[in-house]
Amino acid sequence: MTGSVHVIGAGLIGASIGMALQAQGVRVTLEDLSPTTAALARDLGAGSLPAPAAEAAGSVDIVVVATPPDVTSDVVVAAQRRFPAAIVTDVASVKGIIVDEVGVRGGDLARFVGGHPMAGRERSGAISARGDLFEGRAWVLTPTSETTSTALTAIRRLAESAGAAVVVLGADEHDEAVASVSHVPQIAASVVAARLEHLSDTSAALAGQGVRDVTRIAASDPGLWTQILVGNAPAVRRVLMEVIADLQDLQEALGAIARDGSHDLGAPGSRAVIAGRLAAGNAGHARIPGKHGSAPTAYGSVTVFVPDEPGQLGRLFNDVGAAGVNLEDLRLDHAQGQPFGLAEIFVVPGAVGHLTEALTERGWRLHG
Repeated sequence: MTGSVHVIGAGLIGASIGMALQAQGVRVTLEDLSPTTAALARDLGAGSLPAPAAEAAGSVDIVVVATPPDVTSDVVVAAQRRFPAAIVTDVASVKGIIVDEVGVRGGDLARFVGGHPMAGRERSGAISARGDLFEGRAWVLTPTSETTSTALTAIRRLAESAGAAVVVLGADEHDEAVASVSHVPQIAASVVAARLEHLSDTSAALAGQGVRDVTRIAASDPGLWTQILVGNAPAVRRVLMEVIADLQDLQEALGAIARDGSHDLGAPGSRAVIAGRLAAGNAGHARIPGKHGSAPTAYGSVTVFVPDEPGQLGRLFNDVGAAGVNLEDLRLDHAQGQPFGLAEIFVVPGAVGHLTEALTERGWRLHG
């Protein structure tokens, strides 16, 4: 893309956008309520300071509002007044309420394009920003009937310049979708992780990769997620009610078996209910897109013992590459009380045998 971009809000997403665009030669300026945050983002390569002065407002082509959701609409409207020739977009995780509020507050919907890059990290702030954060990730745009084609094209090019794959949806359609694929999963991860808070140290030490996978996003910022859930409350509630219904079915099935108090089949149908809900989970998991957005692929894996020493993981990656094998995915686990970890390397099934031989020849100890 060409032109200049001004980013308001230099946290994780705003700074990452700045880094990605600067790497493509786009001129980016930054501002944040916190001078320290803005300076840190600048030092990390996300853009330059200070923000454009009033007399230079006409030189800004696009404004990206990367603020918390509860102030996004106000900042969008203010940005449109401050930069009267610029196209404005946002990155909030909810869209319907933002579009409505921009209209109510007198914003110009013709040059506003709602946006939501479907990328993030468990850690917030500019210090966690990455220029490749959006590579291969979906970036949803939610134009309205008033949005000009010029505005939509400009923001599409911005997202593509950051490495993202653009998806165009209506605001309400977006909110319904993210309730299922983002917002309720956050709730699920958080409530499962909350069960761990009062475990004994002995019990907590038994945690393996499964519970880490399920609770990874539970480390997210509670304040930010409260704003997101409040902003998308109707859609989240609908999905949450379906989840609660499934959990109640499981609770009743398990309760019937527990009340039976024996080791036989327990209450008729109880095991079918349990198996059915688990099987439905298999079917839903199969719907998650695989690499590059294609259908999920069944990979083979090779598990390697990796010494807990500097440079060992890099050496492993180099040896995988030297074997001529493409690493499709990776899972790391820590061996309890041992000076090594386990790296499960996922590759196409036909490469498993060759990679096993190659790594063994290079002195790696394999698991299984």
